[in-house]
Amino acid sequence: MSALAAIPAVLVAKVVDGEALLDATVASLIAGVTVTFAASTAIYGLATFAERRREGRAVAAVGAAAIGAVGVLVFAGAIAVGLVVMISR
Repeated sequence: MSALAAIPAVLVAKVVDGEALLDATVASLIAGVTVTFAASTAIYGLATFAERRREGRAVAAVGAAAIGAVGVLVFAGAIAVGLVVMISR
């Protein structure tokens, strides 16, 4: 008989908080998708800005720069929120 087989199921149920585990899983999924999307948007916007500027399309370049700036701000904000949550716990 192994040592794990001797542990009662009730003890395992008290050790693992399913609701907290689900909350952490959902929060990490949302954070991961948000940070990935924000970083991708920033890269796309700034790369498009450089391309449009070389082509001489000033209005399109400004629009692409705005998209890139929003992506950078959302990315930085997500990182800041993550740091605050990590430090406060």
